[in-house]
Amino acid sequence: MIWLLFVSLVVGVLIGAVGIGGILLIPALNVLGGLTIHEAMATALFTFIFTGAIGTVSFQRRGSIDWSITVPLCLGAAIFGFLGAWANAKVDARGLSLILSSIIIFAGIYTISTRSLARPAILQGRPRMQQALLISVGAVVGFGSGLTGVGGPALSVPMMILLGFSPLTTIGASQVIQILAGVSGTVGNMQYGSINYKLVTILTIFEVIGVLVGARIVHAVNAQSLRGYVGVLCILVGAGLMMRALGFL
Repeated sequence: MIWLLFVSLVVGVLIGAVGIGGILLIPALNVLGGLTIHEAMATALFTFIFTGAIGTVSFQRRGSIDWSITVPLCLGAAIFGFLGAWANAKVDARGLSLILSSIIIFAGIYTISTRSLARPAILQGRPRMQQALLISVGAVVGFGSGLTGVGGPALSVPMMILLGFSPLTTIGASQVIQILAGVSGTVGNMQYGSINYKLVTILTIFEVIGVLVGARIVHAVNAQSLRGYVGVLCILVGAGLMMRALGFL
């Protein structure tokens, strides 16, 4: 239990600092908590509702959330998170998990290789098309989150970095999207899945403490360094998701 709480704290710090890290909680719940993989996914996703709420408040106070980007993302995530949870209960998620993990690894490599290059976000001069694209990204994020239980940021951060959005803007948006993806996916899990409510409260407390620490860290780090950290973590998270899909975790 002590190790499980430690992992929860680390997960919270990573969520607050770089937006992603929830992937670590699922194998921890499976191995240390004795939950089935589906129950671990559902339980982890439920806790992300609260880490997202705390992260959103922390980032909003610092003016680090661009709502014109965040709202379209959340719209897509809210609609498709429920469908992802339904698919999780109906199909083998291994194939899609491998695809998602490959995308995350590629995004990490791309982020590191272009760390010193500044380029505008895709479709920046065409706001309507950009918003339509962001809704589509949110849909992928919501569905993938509900399906795999990794949480919205694990997918939204790599995808938005690939599309040219700044790391801090991306991480700020990820705090909000994990609320919508978490709520939508959890509604589906309540109907089709299984949540371990005994662990939720204590895990959430440690995750929230970590988020508050992580939010302080991210606002004190140089933007270029932050891009590099995000890239490295994307590679690690993608590799972890791939190993889990292949049965090594």
